[in-house]
Amino acid sequence: MQAMTEPSILDHAPDVYNRMCPSRGVLEHVTSRWGVLVLAALSERGYRFSELRRRVAGVSEKMLAQTLQTLERDGFVLREAHPVIPPRVDYSLTPLGEEAAEYVSALAHWVEHRVAVVEAARSQYDRKPR
Repeated sequence: MQAMTEPSILDHAPDVYNRMCPSRGVLEHVTSRWGVLVLAALSERGYRFSELRRRVAGVSEKMLAQTLQTLERDGFVLREAHPVIPPRVDYSLTPLGEEAAEYVSALAHWVEHRVAVVEAARSQYDRKPR
């Protein structure tokens, strides 16, 4: 007798619009504020934790550690611990991380270049009578 298994969302094509699809969680990880900035920074080069924290200004130590751990679990970030004193840990992108970083970095740089237009739109919106 064959055991019955419950159907998995992976039995179907991934669909980010389906709230049960695992792709939605991955999307959340790579497009979170810190996820985007960490991926973009690591696309420049590998960083040690403290260097990365300085590069991604404003991120707390806790949030950076959490973001790196999540991105590592998802296969985007490689964590290399070196057995030296003091301990040294380097972070870099995996090939999958490089691919994701290309997309989110493009979005981040587009935002940098278009922020003046967005601010003008906000001002215009805020002046409208309600």
